Amino acid sequence: MGLTSNAVLAVAVSLAVALFTVTVWLWPRLAARSAGAVAGRIGLLLATQLLVFVSVGLLANHSFLFYGSWDDLWGRQQELGTVVDHGAGTGATGGVVRTGAQRPDVPGGSRPATVGRIDKVVVAGRASGIDSPAYVYLPPEYFQPEYARRTFPAVVVLTGYPGTAENLIKGLRYPRTAQERVRAGASQPMVLVMLRPTVAPPRDTECVDVPGGPRTETFFAEDLPRAVSRTYRVGDRARNWGVMGNSTGGYCALKLGLHHPDRFAASAGLSAYYKAAEDPTTGDLFHGDDAARRRADLLWSLDHRAPADSSFLVTTSLKGEGNLRATRQFIDRVKAPARVSSIVLDSGGHNFNTWRREIPGALEWMSGRLSAE
Repeated sequence: MGLTSNAVLAVAVSLAVALFTVTVWLWPRLAARSAGAVAGRIGLLLATQLLVFVSVGLLANHSFLFYGSWDDLWGRQQELGTVVDHGAGTGATGGVVRTGAQRPDVPGGSRPATVGRIDKVVVAGRASGIDSPAYVYLPPEYFQPEYARRTFPAVVVLTGYPGTAENLIKGLRYPRTAQERVRAGASQPMVLVMLRPTVAPPRDTECVDVPGGPRTETFFAEDLPRAVSRTYRVGDRARNWGVMGNSTGGYCALKLGLHHPDRFAASAGLSAYYKAAEDPTTGDLFHGDDAARRRADLLWSLDHRAPADSSFLVTTSLKGEGNLRATRQFIDRVKAPARVSSIVLDSGGHNFNTWRREIPGALEWMSGRLSAE
């Protein structure tokens, strides 16, 4: 049983509950002052607390995927990184080099034409000079004969900070959810390009072109769509591309959609904030450039730039989220011809469980605003 499986979590919780019940049942028998009784009480208390601690740890890891496997947990995951040369070859020409592939965690078999495929890639940014790992989910239709001459819409999917791209696959289940929505007839098949916004780790660049530093906005707005369109059967127009993410990834998604309507027709921010963070993780993003700082404030941008024909989706909760007020301000400031939609939960925190409740609707919304051709 894998570290992140539901079965491991269920076993740990069941054992903790069972041992707690045994402790309560046996406690009267161990009430004596003998050495054996005292040792029994100490043993039961320690064992119960240990199992409760393990259960809580497994639950936290199940939600946030700090460790992906037992080998990762015990430090036995020592696979070295793969060096990718970008000087020649089809992949390098397009800016995307495939370094591996895996089967999506969806029912239906193992053939790509049935369940799709997830490519592990490195995207080489020509304009930005940034190279970043990513995962590209190709839906089953991509491999089916009747779609052989068809292009597909693509959605860039971003994690929060610091985040890992694997969280989008295992924790937030984007490929699985996307396929479920297609099978339900609620969405068209789309290519998902999944990565974290931290393309210059460990620095959080807030998707800003930092003066003298990482040109992160250029990477996402120019390099990434161009490279993917040249490598896969994905359109290269704004109506073919969307971008979405959670937390920092949500801020980046809305920012990219707002400032680059010529590249992204739709953008969705799940639990997004609306102004670039500036803290020890970001360093000096703007180097005293107040115009750049104002541009990174999405509410300021909505008030001071001409609206474009773009679509925005924002999400929040009436209880549990800190962005409710700012989200309402964002909605109020979007002007035609731009359009804005929202998902407002009754309650939900800044966590995976909340985002998993929003992702199906967000993917359906995105599908309705993108074109395959």
